[in-house]
Amino acid sequence: MTTLNNINSKHLNEAPYTSIAFLLKPKRMIGYITNTASVRQALEKMKFHGYTAMPVITEDGQFYGTINEGDFLWYLIHEKITDMKDVEEGYLKDIMRHSWNPPVTIDVDLSYVLDRILDQNFVPVVDDRNKFMGIITRKSVLMYYQDMKQG
Repeated sequence: MTTLNNINSKHLNEAPYTSIAFLLKPKRMIGYITNTASVRQALEKMKFHGYTAMPVITEDGQFYGTINEGDFLWYLIHEKITDMKDVEEGYLKDIMRHSWNPPVTIDVDLSYVLDRILDQNFVPVVDDRNKFMGIITRKSVLMYYQDMKQG
């Protein structure tokens, strides 16, 4: 089985595709949340989807950032929240770290995505207007290289 540690520049040079579009899991196929959601709504949506991190977009579809479990944990600790009813008062846009897991554009080089996917479960993808298109998952990258090796 190919792992990320076994993938090197040779694999990238042998890759039949240079575009990352074939690895994209489109927006309509994944869970995401808007930046106007309450902390409670975001927690419920992440729980429903079973995610540890989730893309956040604006009402008009612009990529806003990525929220993860740690962001929620630090919010609960900082605000000294012990009752989940209290998280209804907080808003997602106020607890996010905007610099974490920045998006790539659809025309970015495959090797850059490979470098990023080593540290994240997914890489958000936007178009040239910063409209959220979807994500590239670590699983899709691993499956692609496994298929390349076998085929």
